[in-house]
Amino acid sequence: MNAKQLHEEIKETNLSYMGLVQKMIRTDKTSAMANLGVSDEMADLVAGLTPVQLLKMSSTNLMLCSFHFDENLLFDMITDHKISKMKSARTTKQPAVALAA
Repeated sequence: MNAKQLHEEIKETNLSYMGLVQKMIRTDKTSAMANLGVSDEMADLVAGLTPVQLLKMSSTNLMLCSFHFDENLLFDMITDHKISKMKSARTTKQPAVALAA
């Protein structure tokens, strides 16, 4: 992927993210502010952006969103997934073992 393609991907991601943020704020401002970690003033500013302003803002080569993960939640999800998969494997193998005996 060259620099131009990367910039286009970032632009598309930014535009999608900002559209989602606007929708969140317009749907439930209080919850959106808490989830996004923005002030009342910033929420009002983002909610009022026009499509042209969103496009211009999204055109930067920097990601407008940042990702942060709850390590405990991810670990639990991975562990539960593996446990569920192991239980499923045991359940499907038991009848075969019983038939073989």
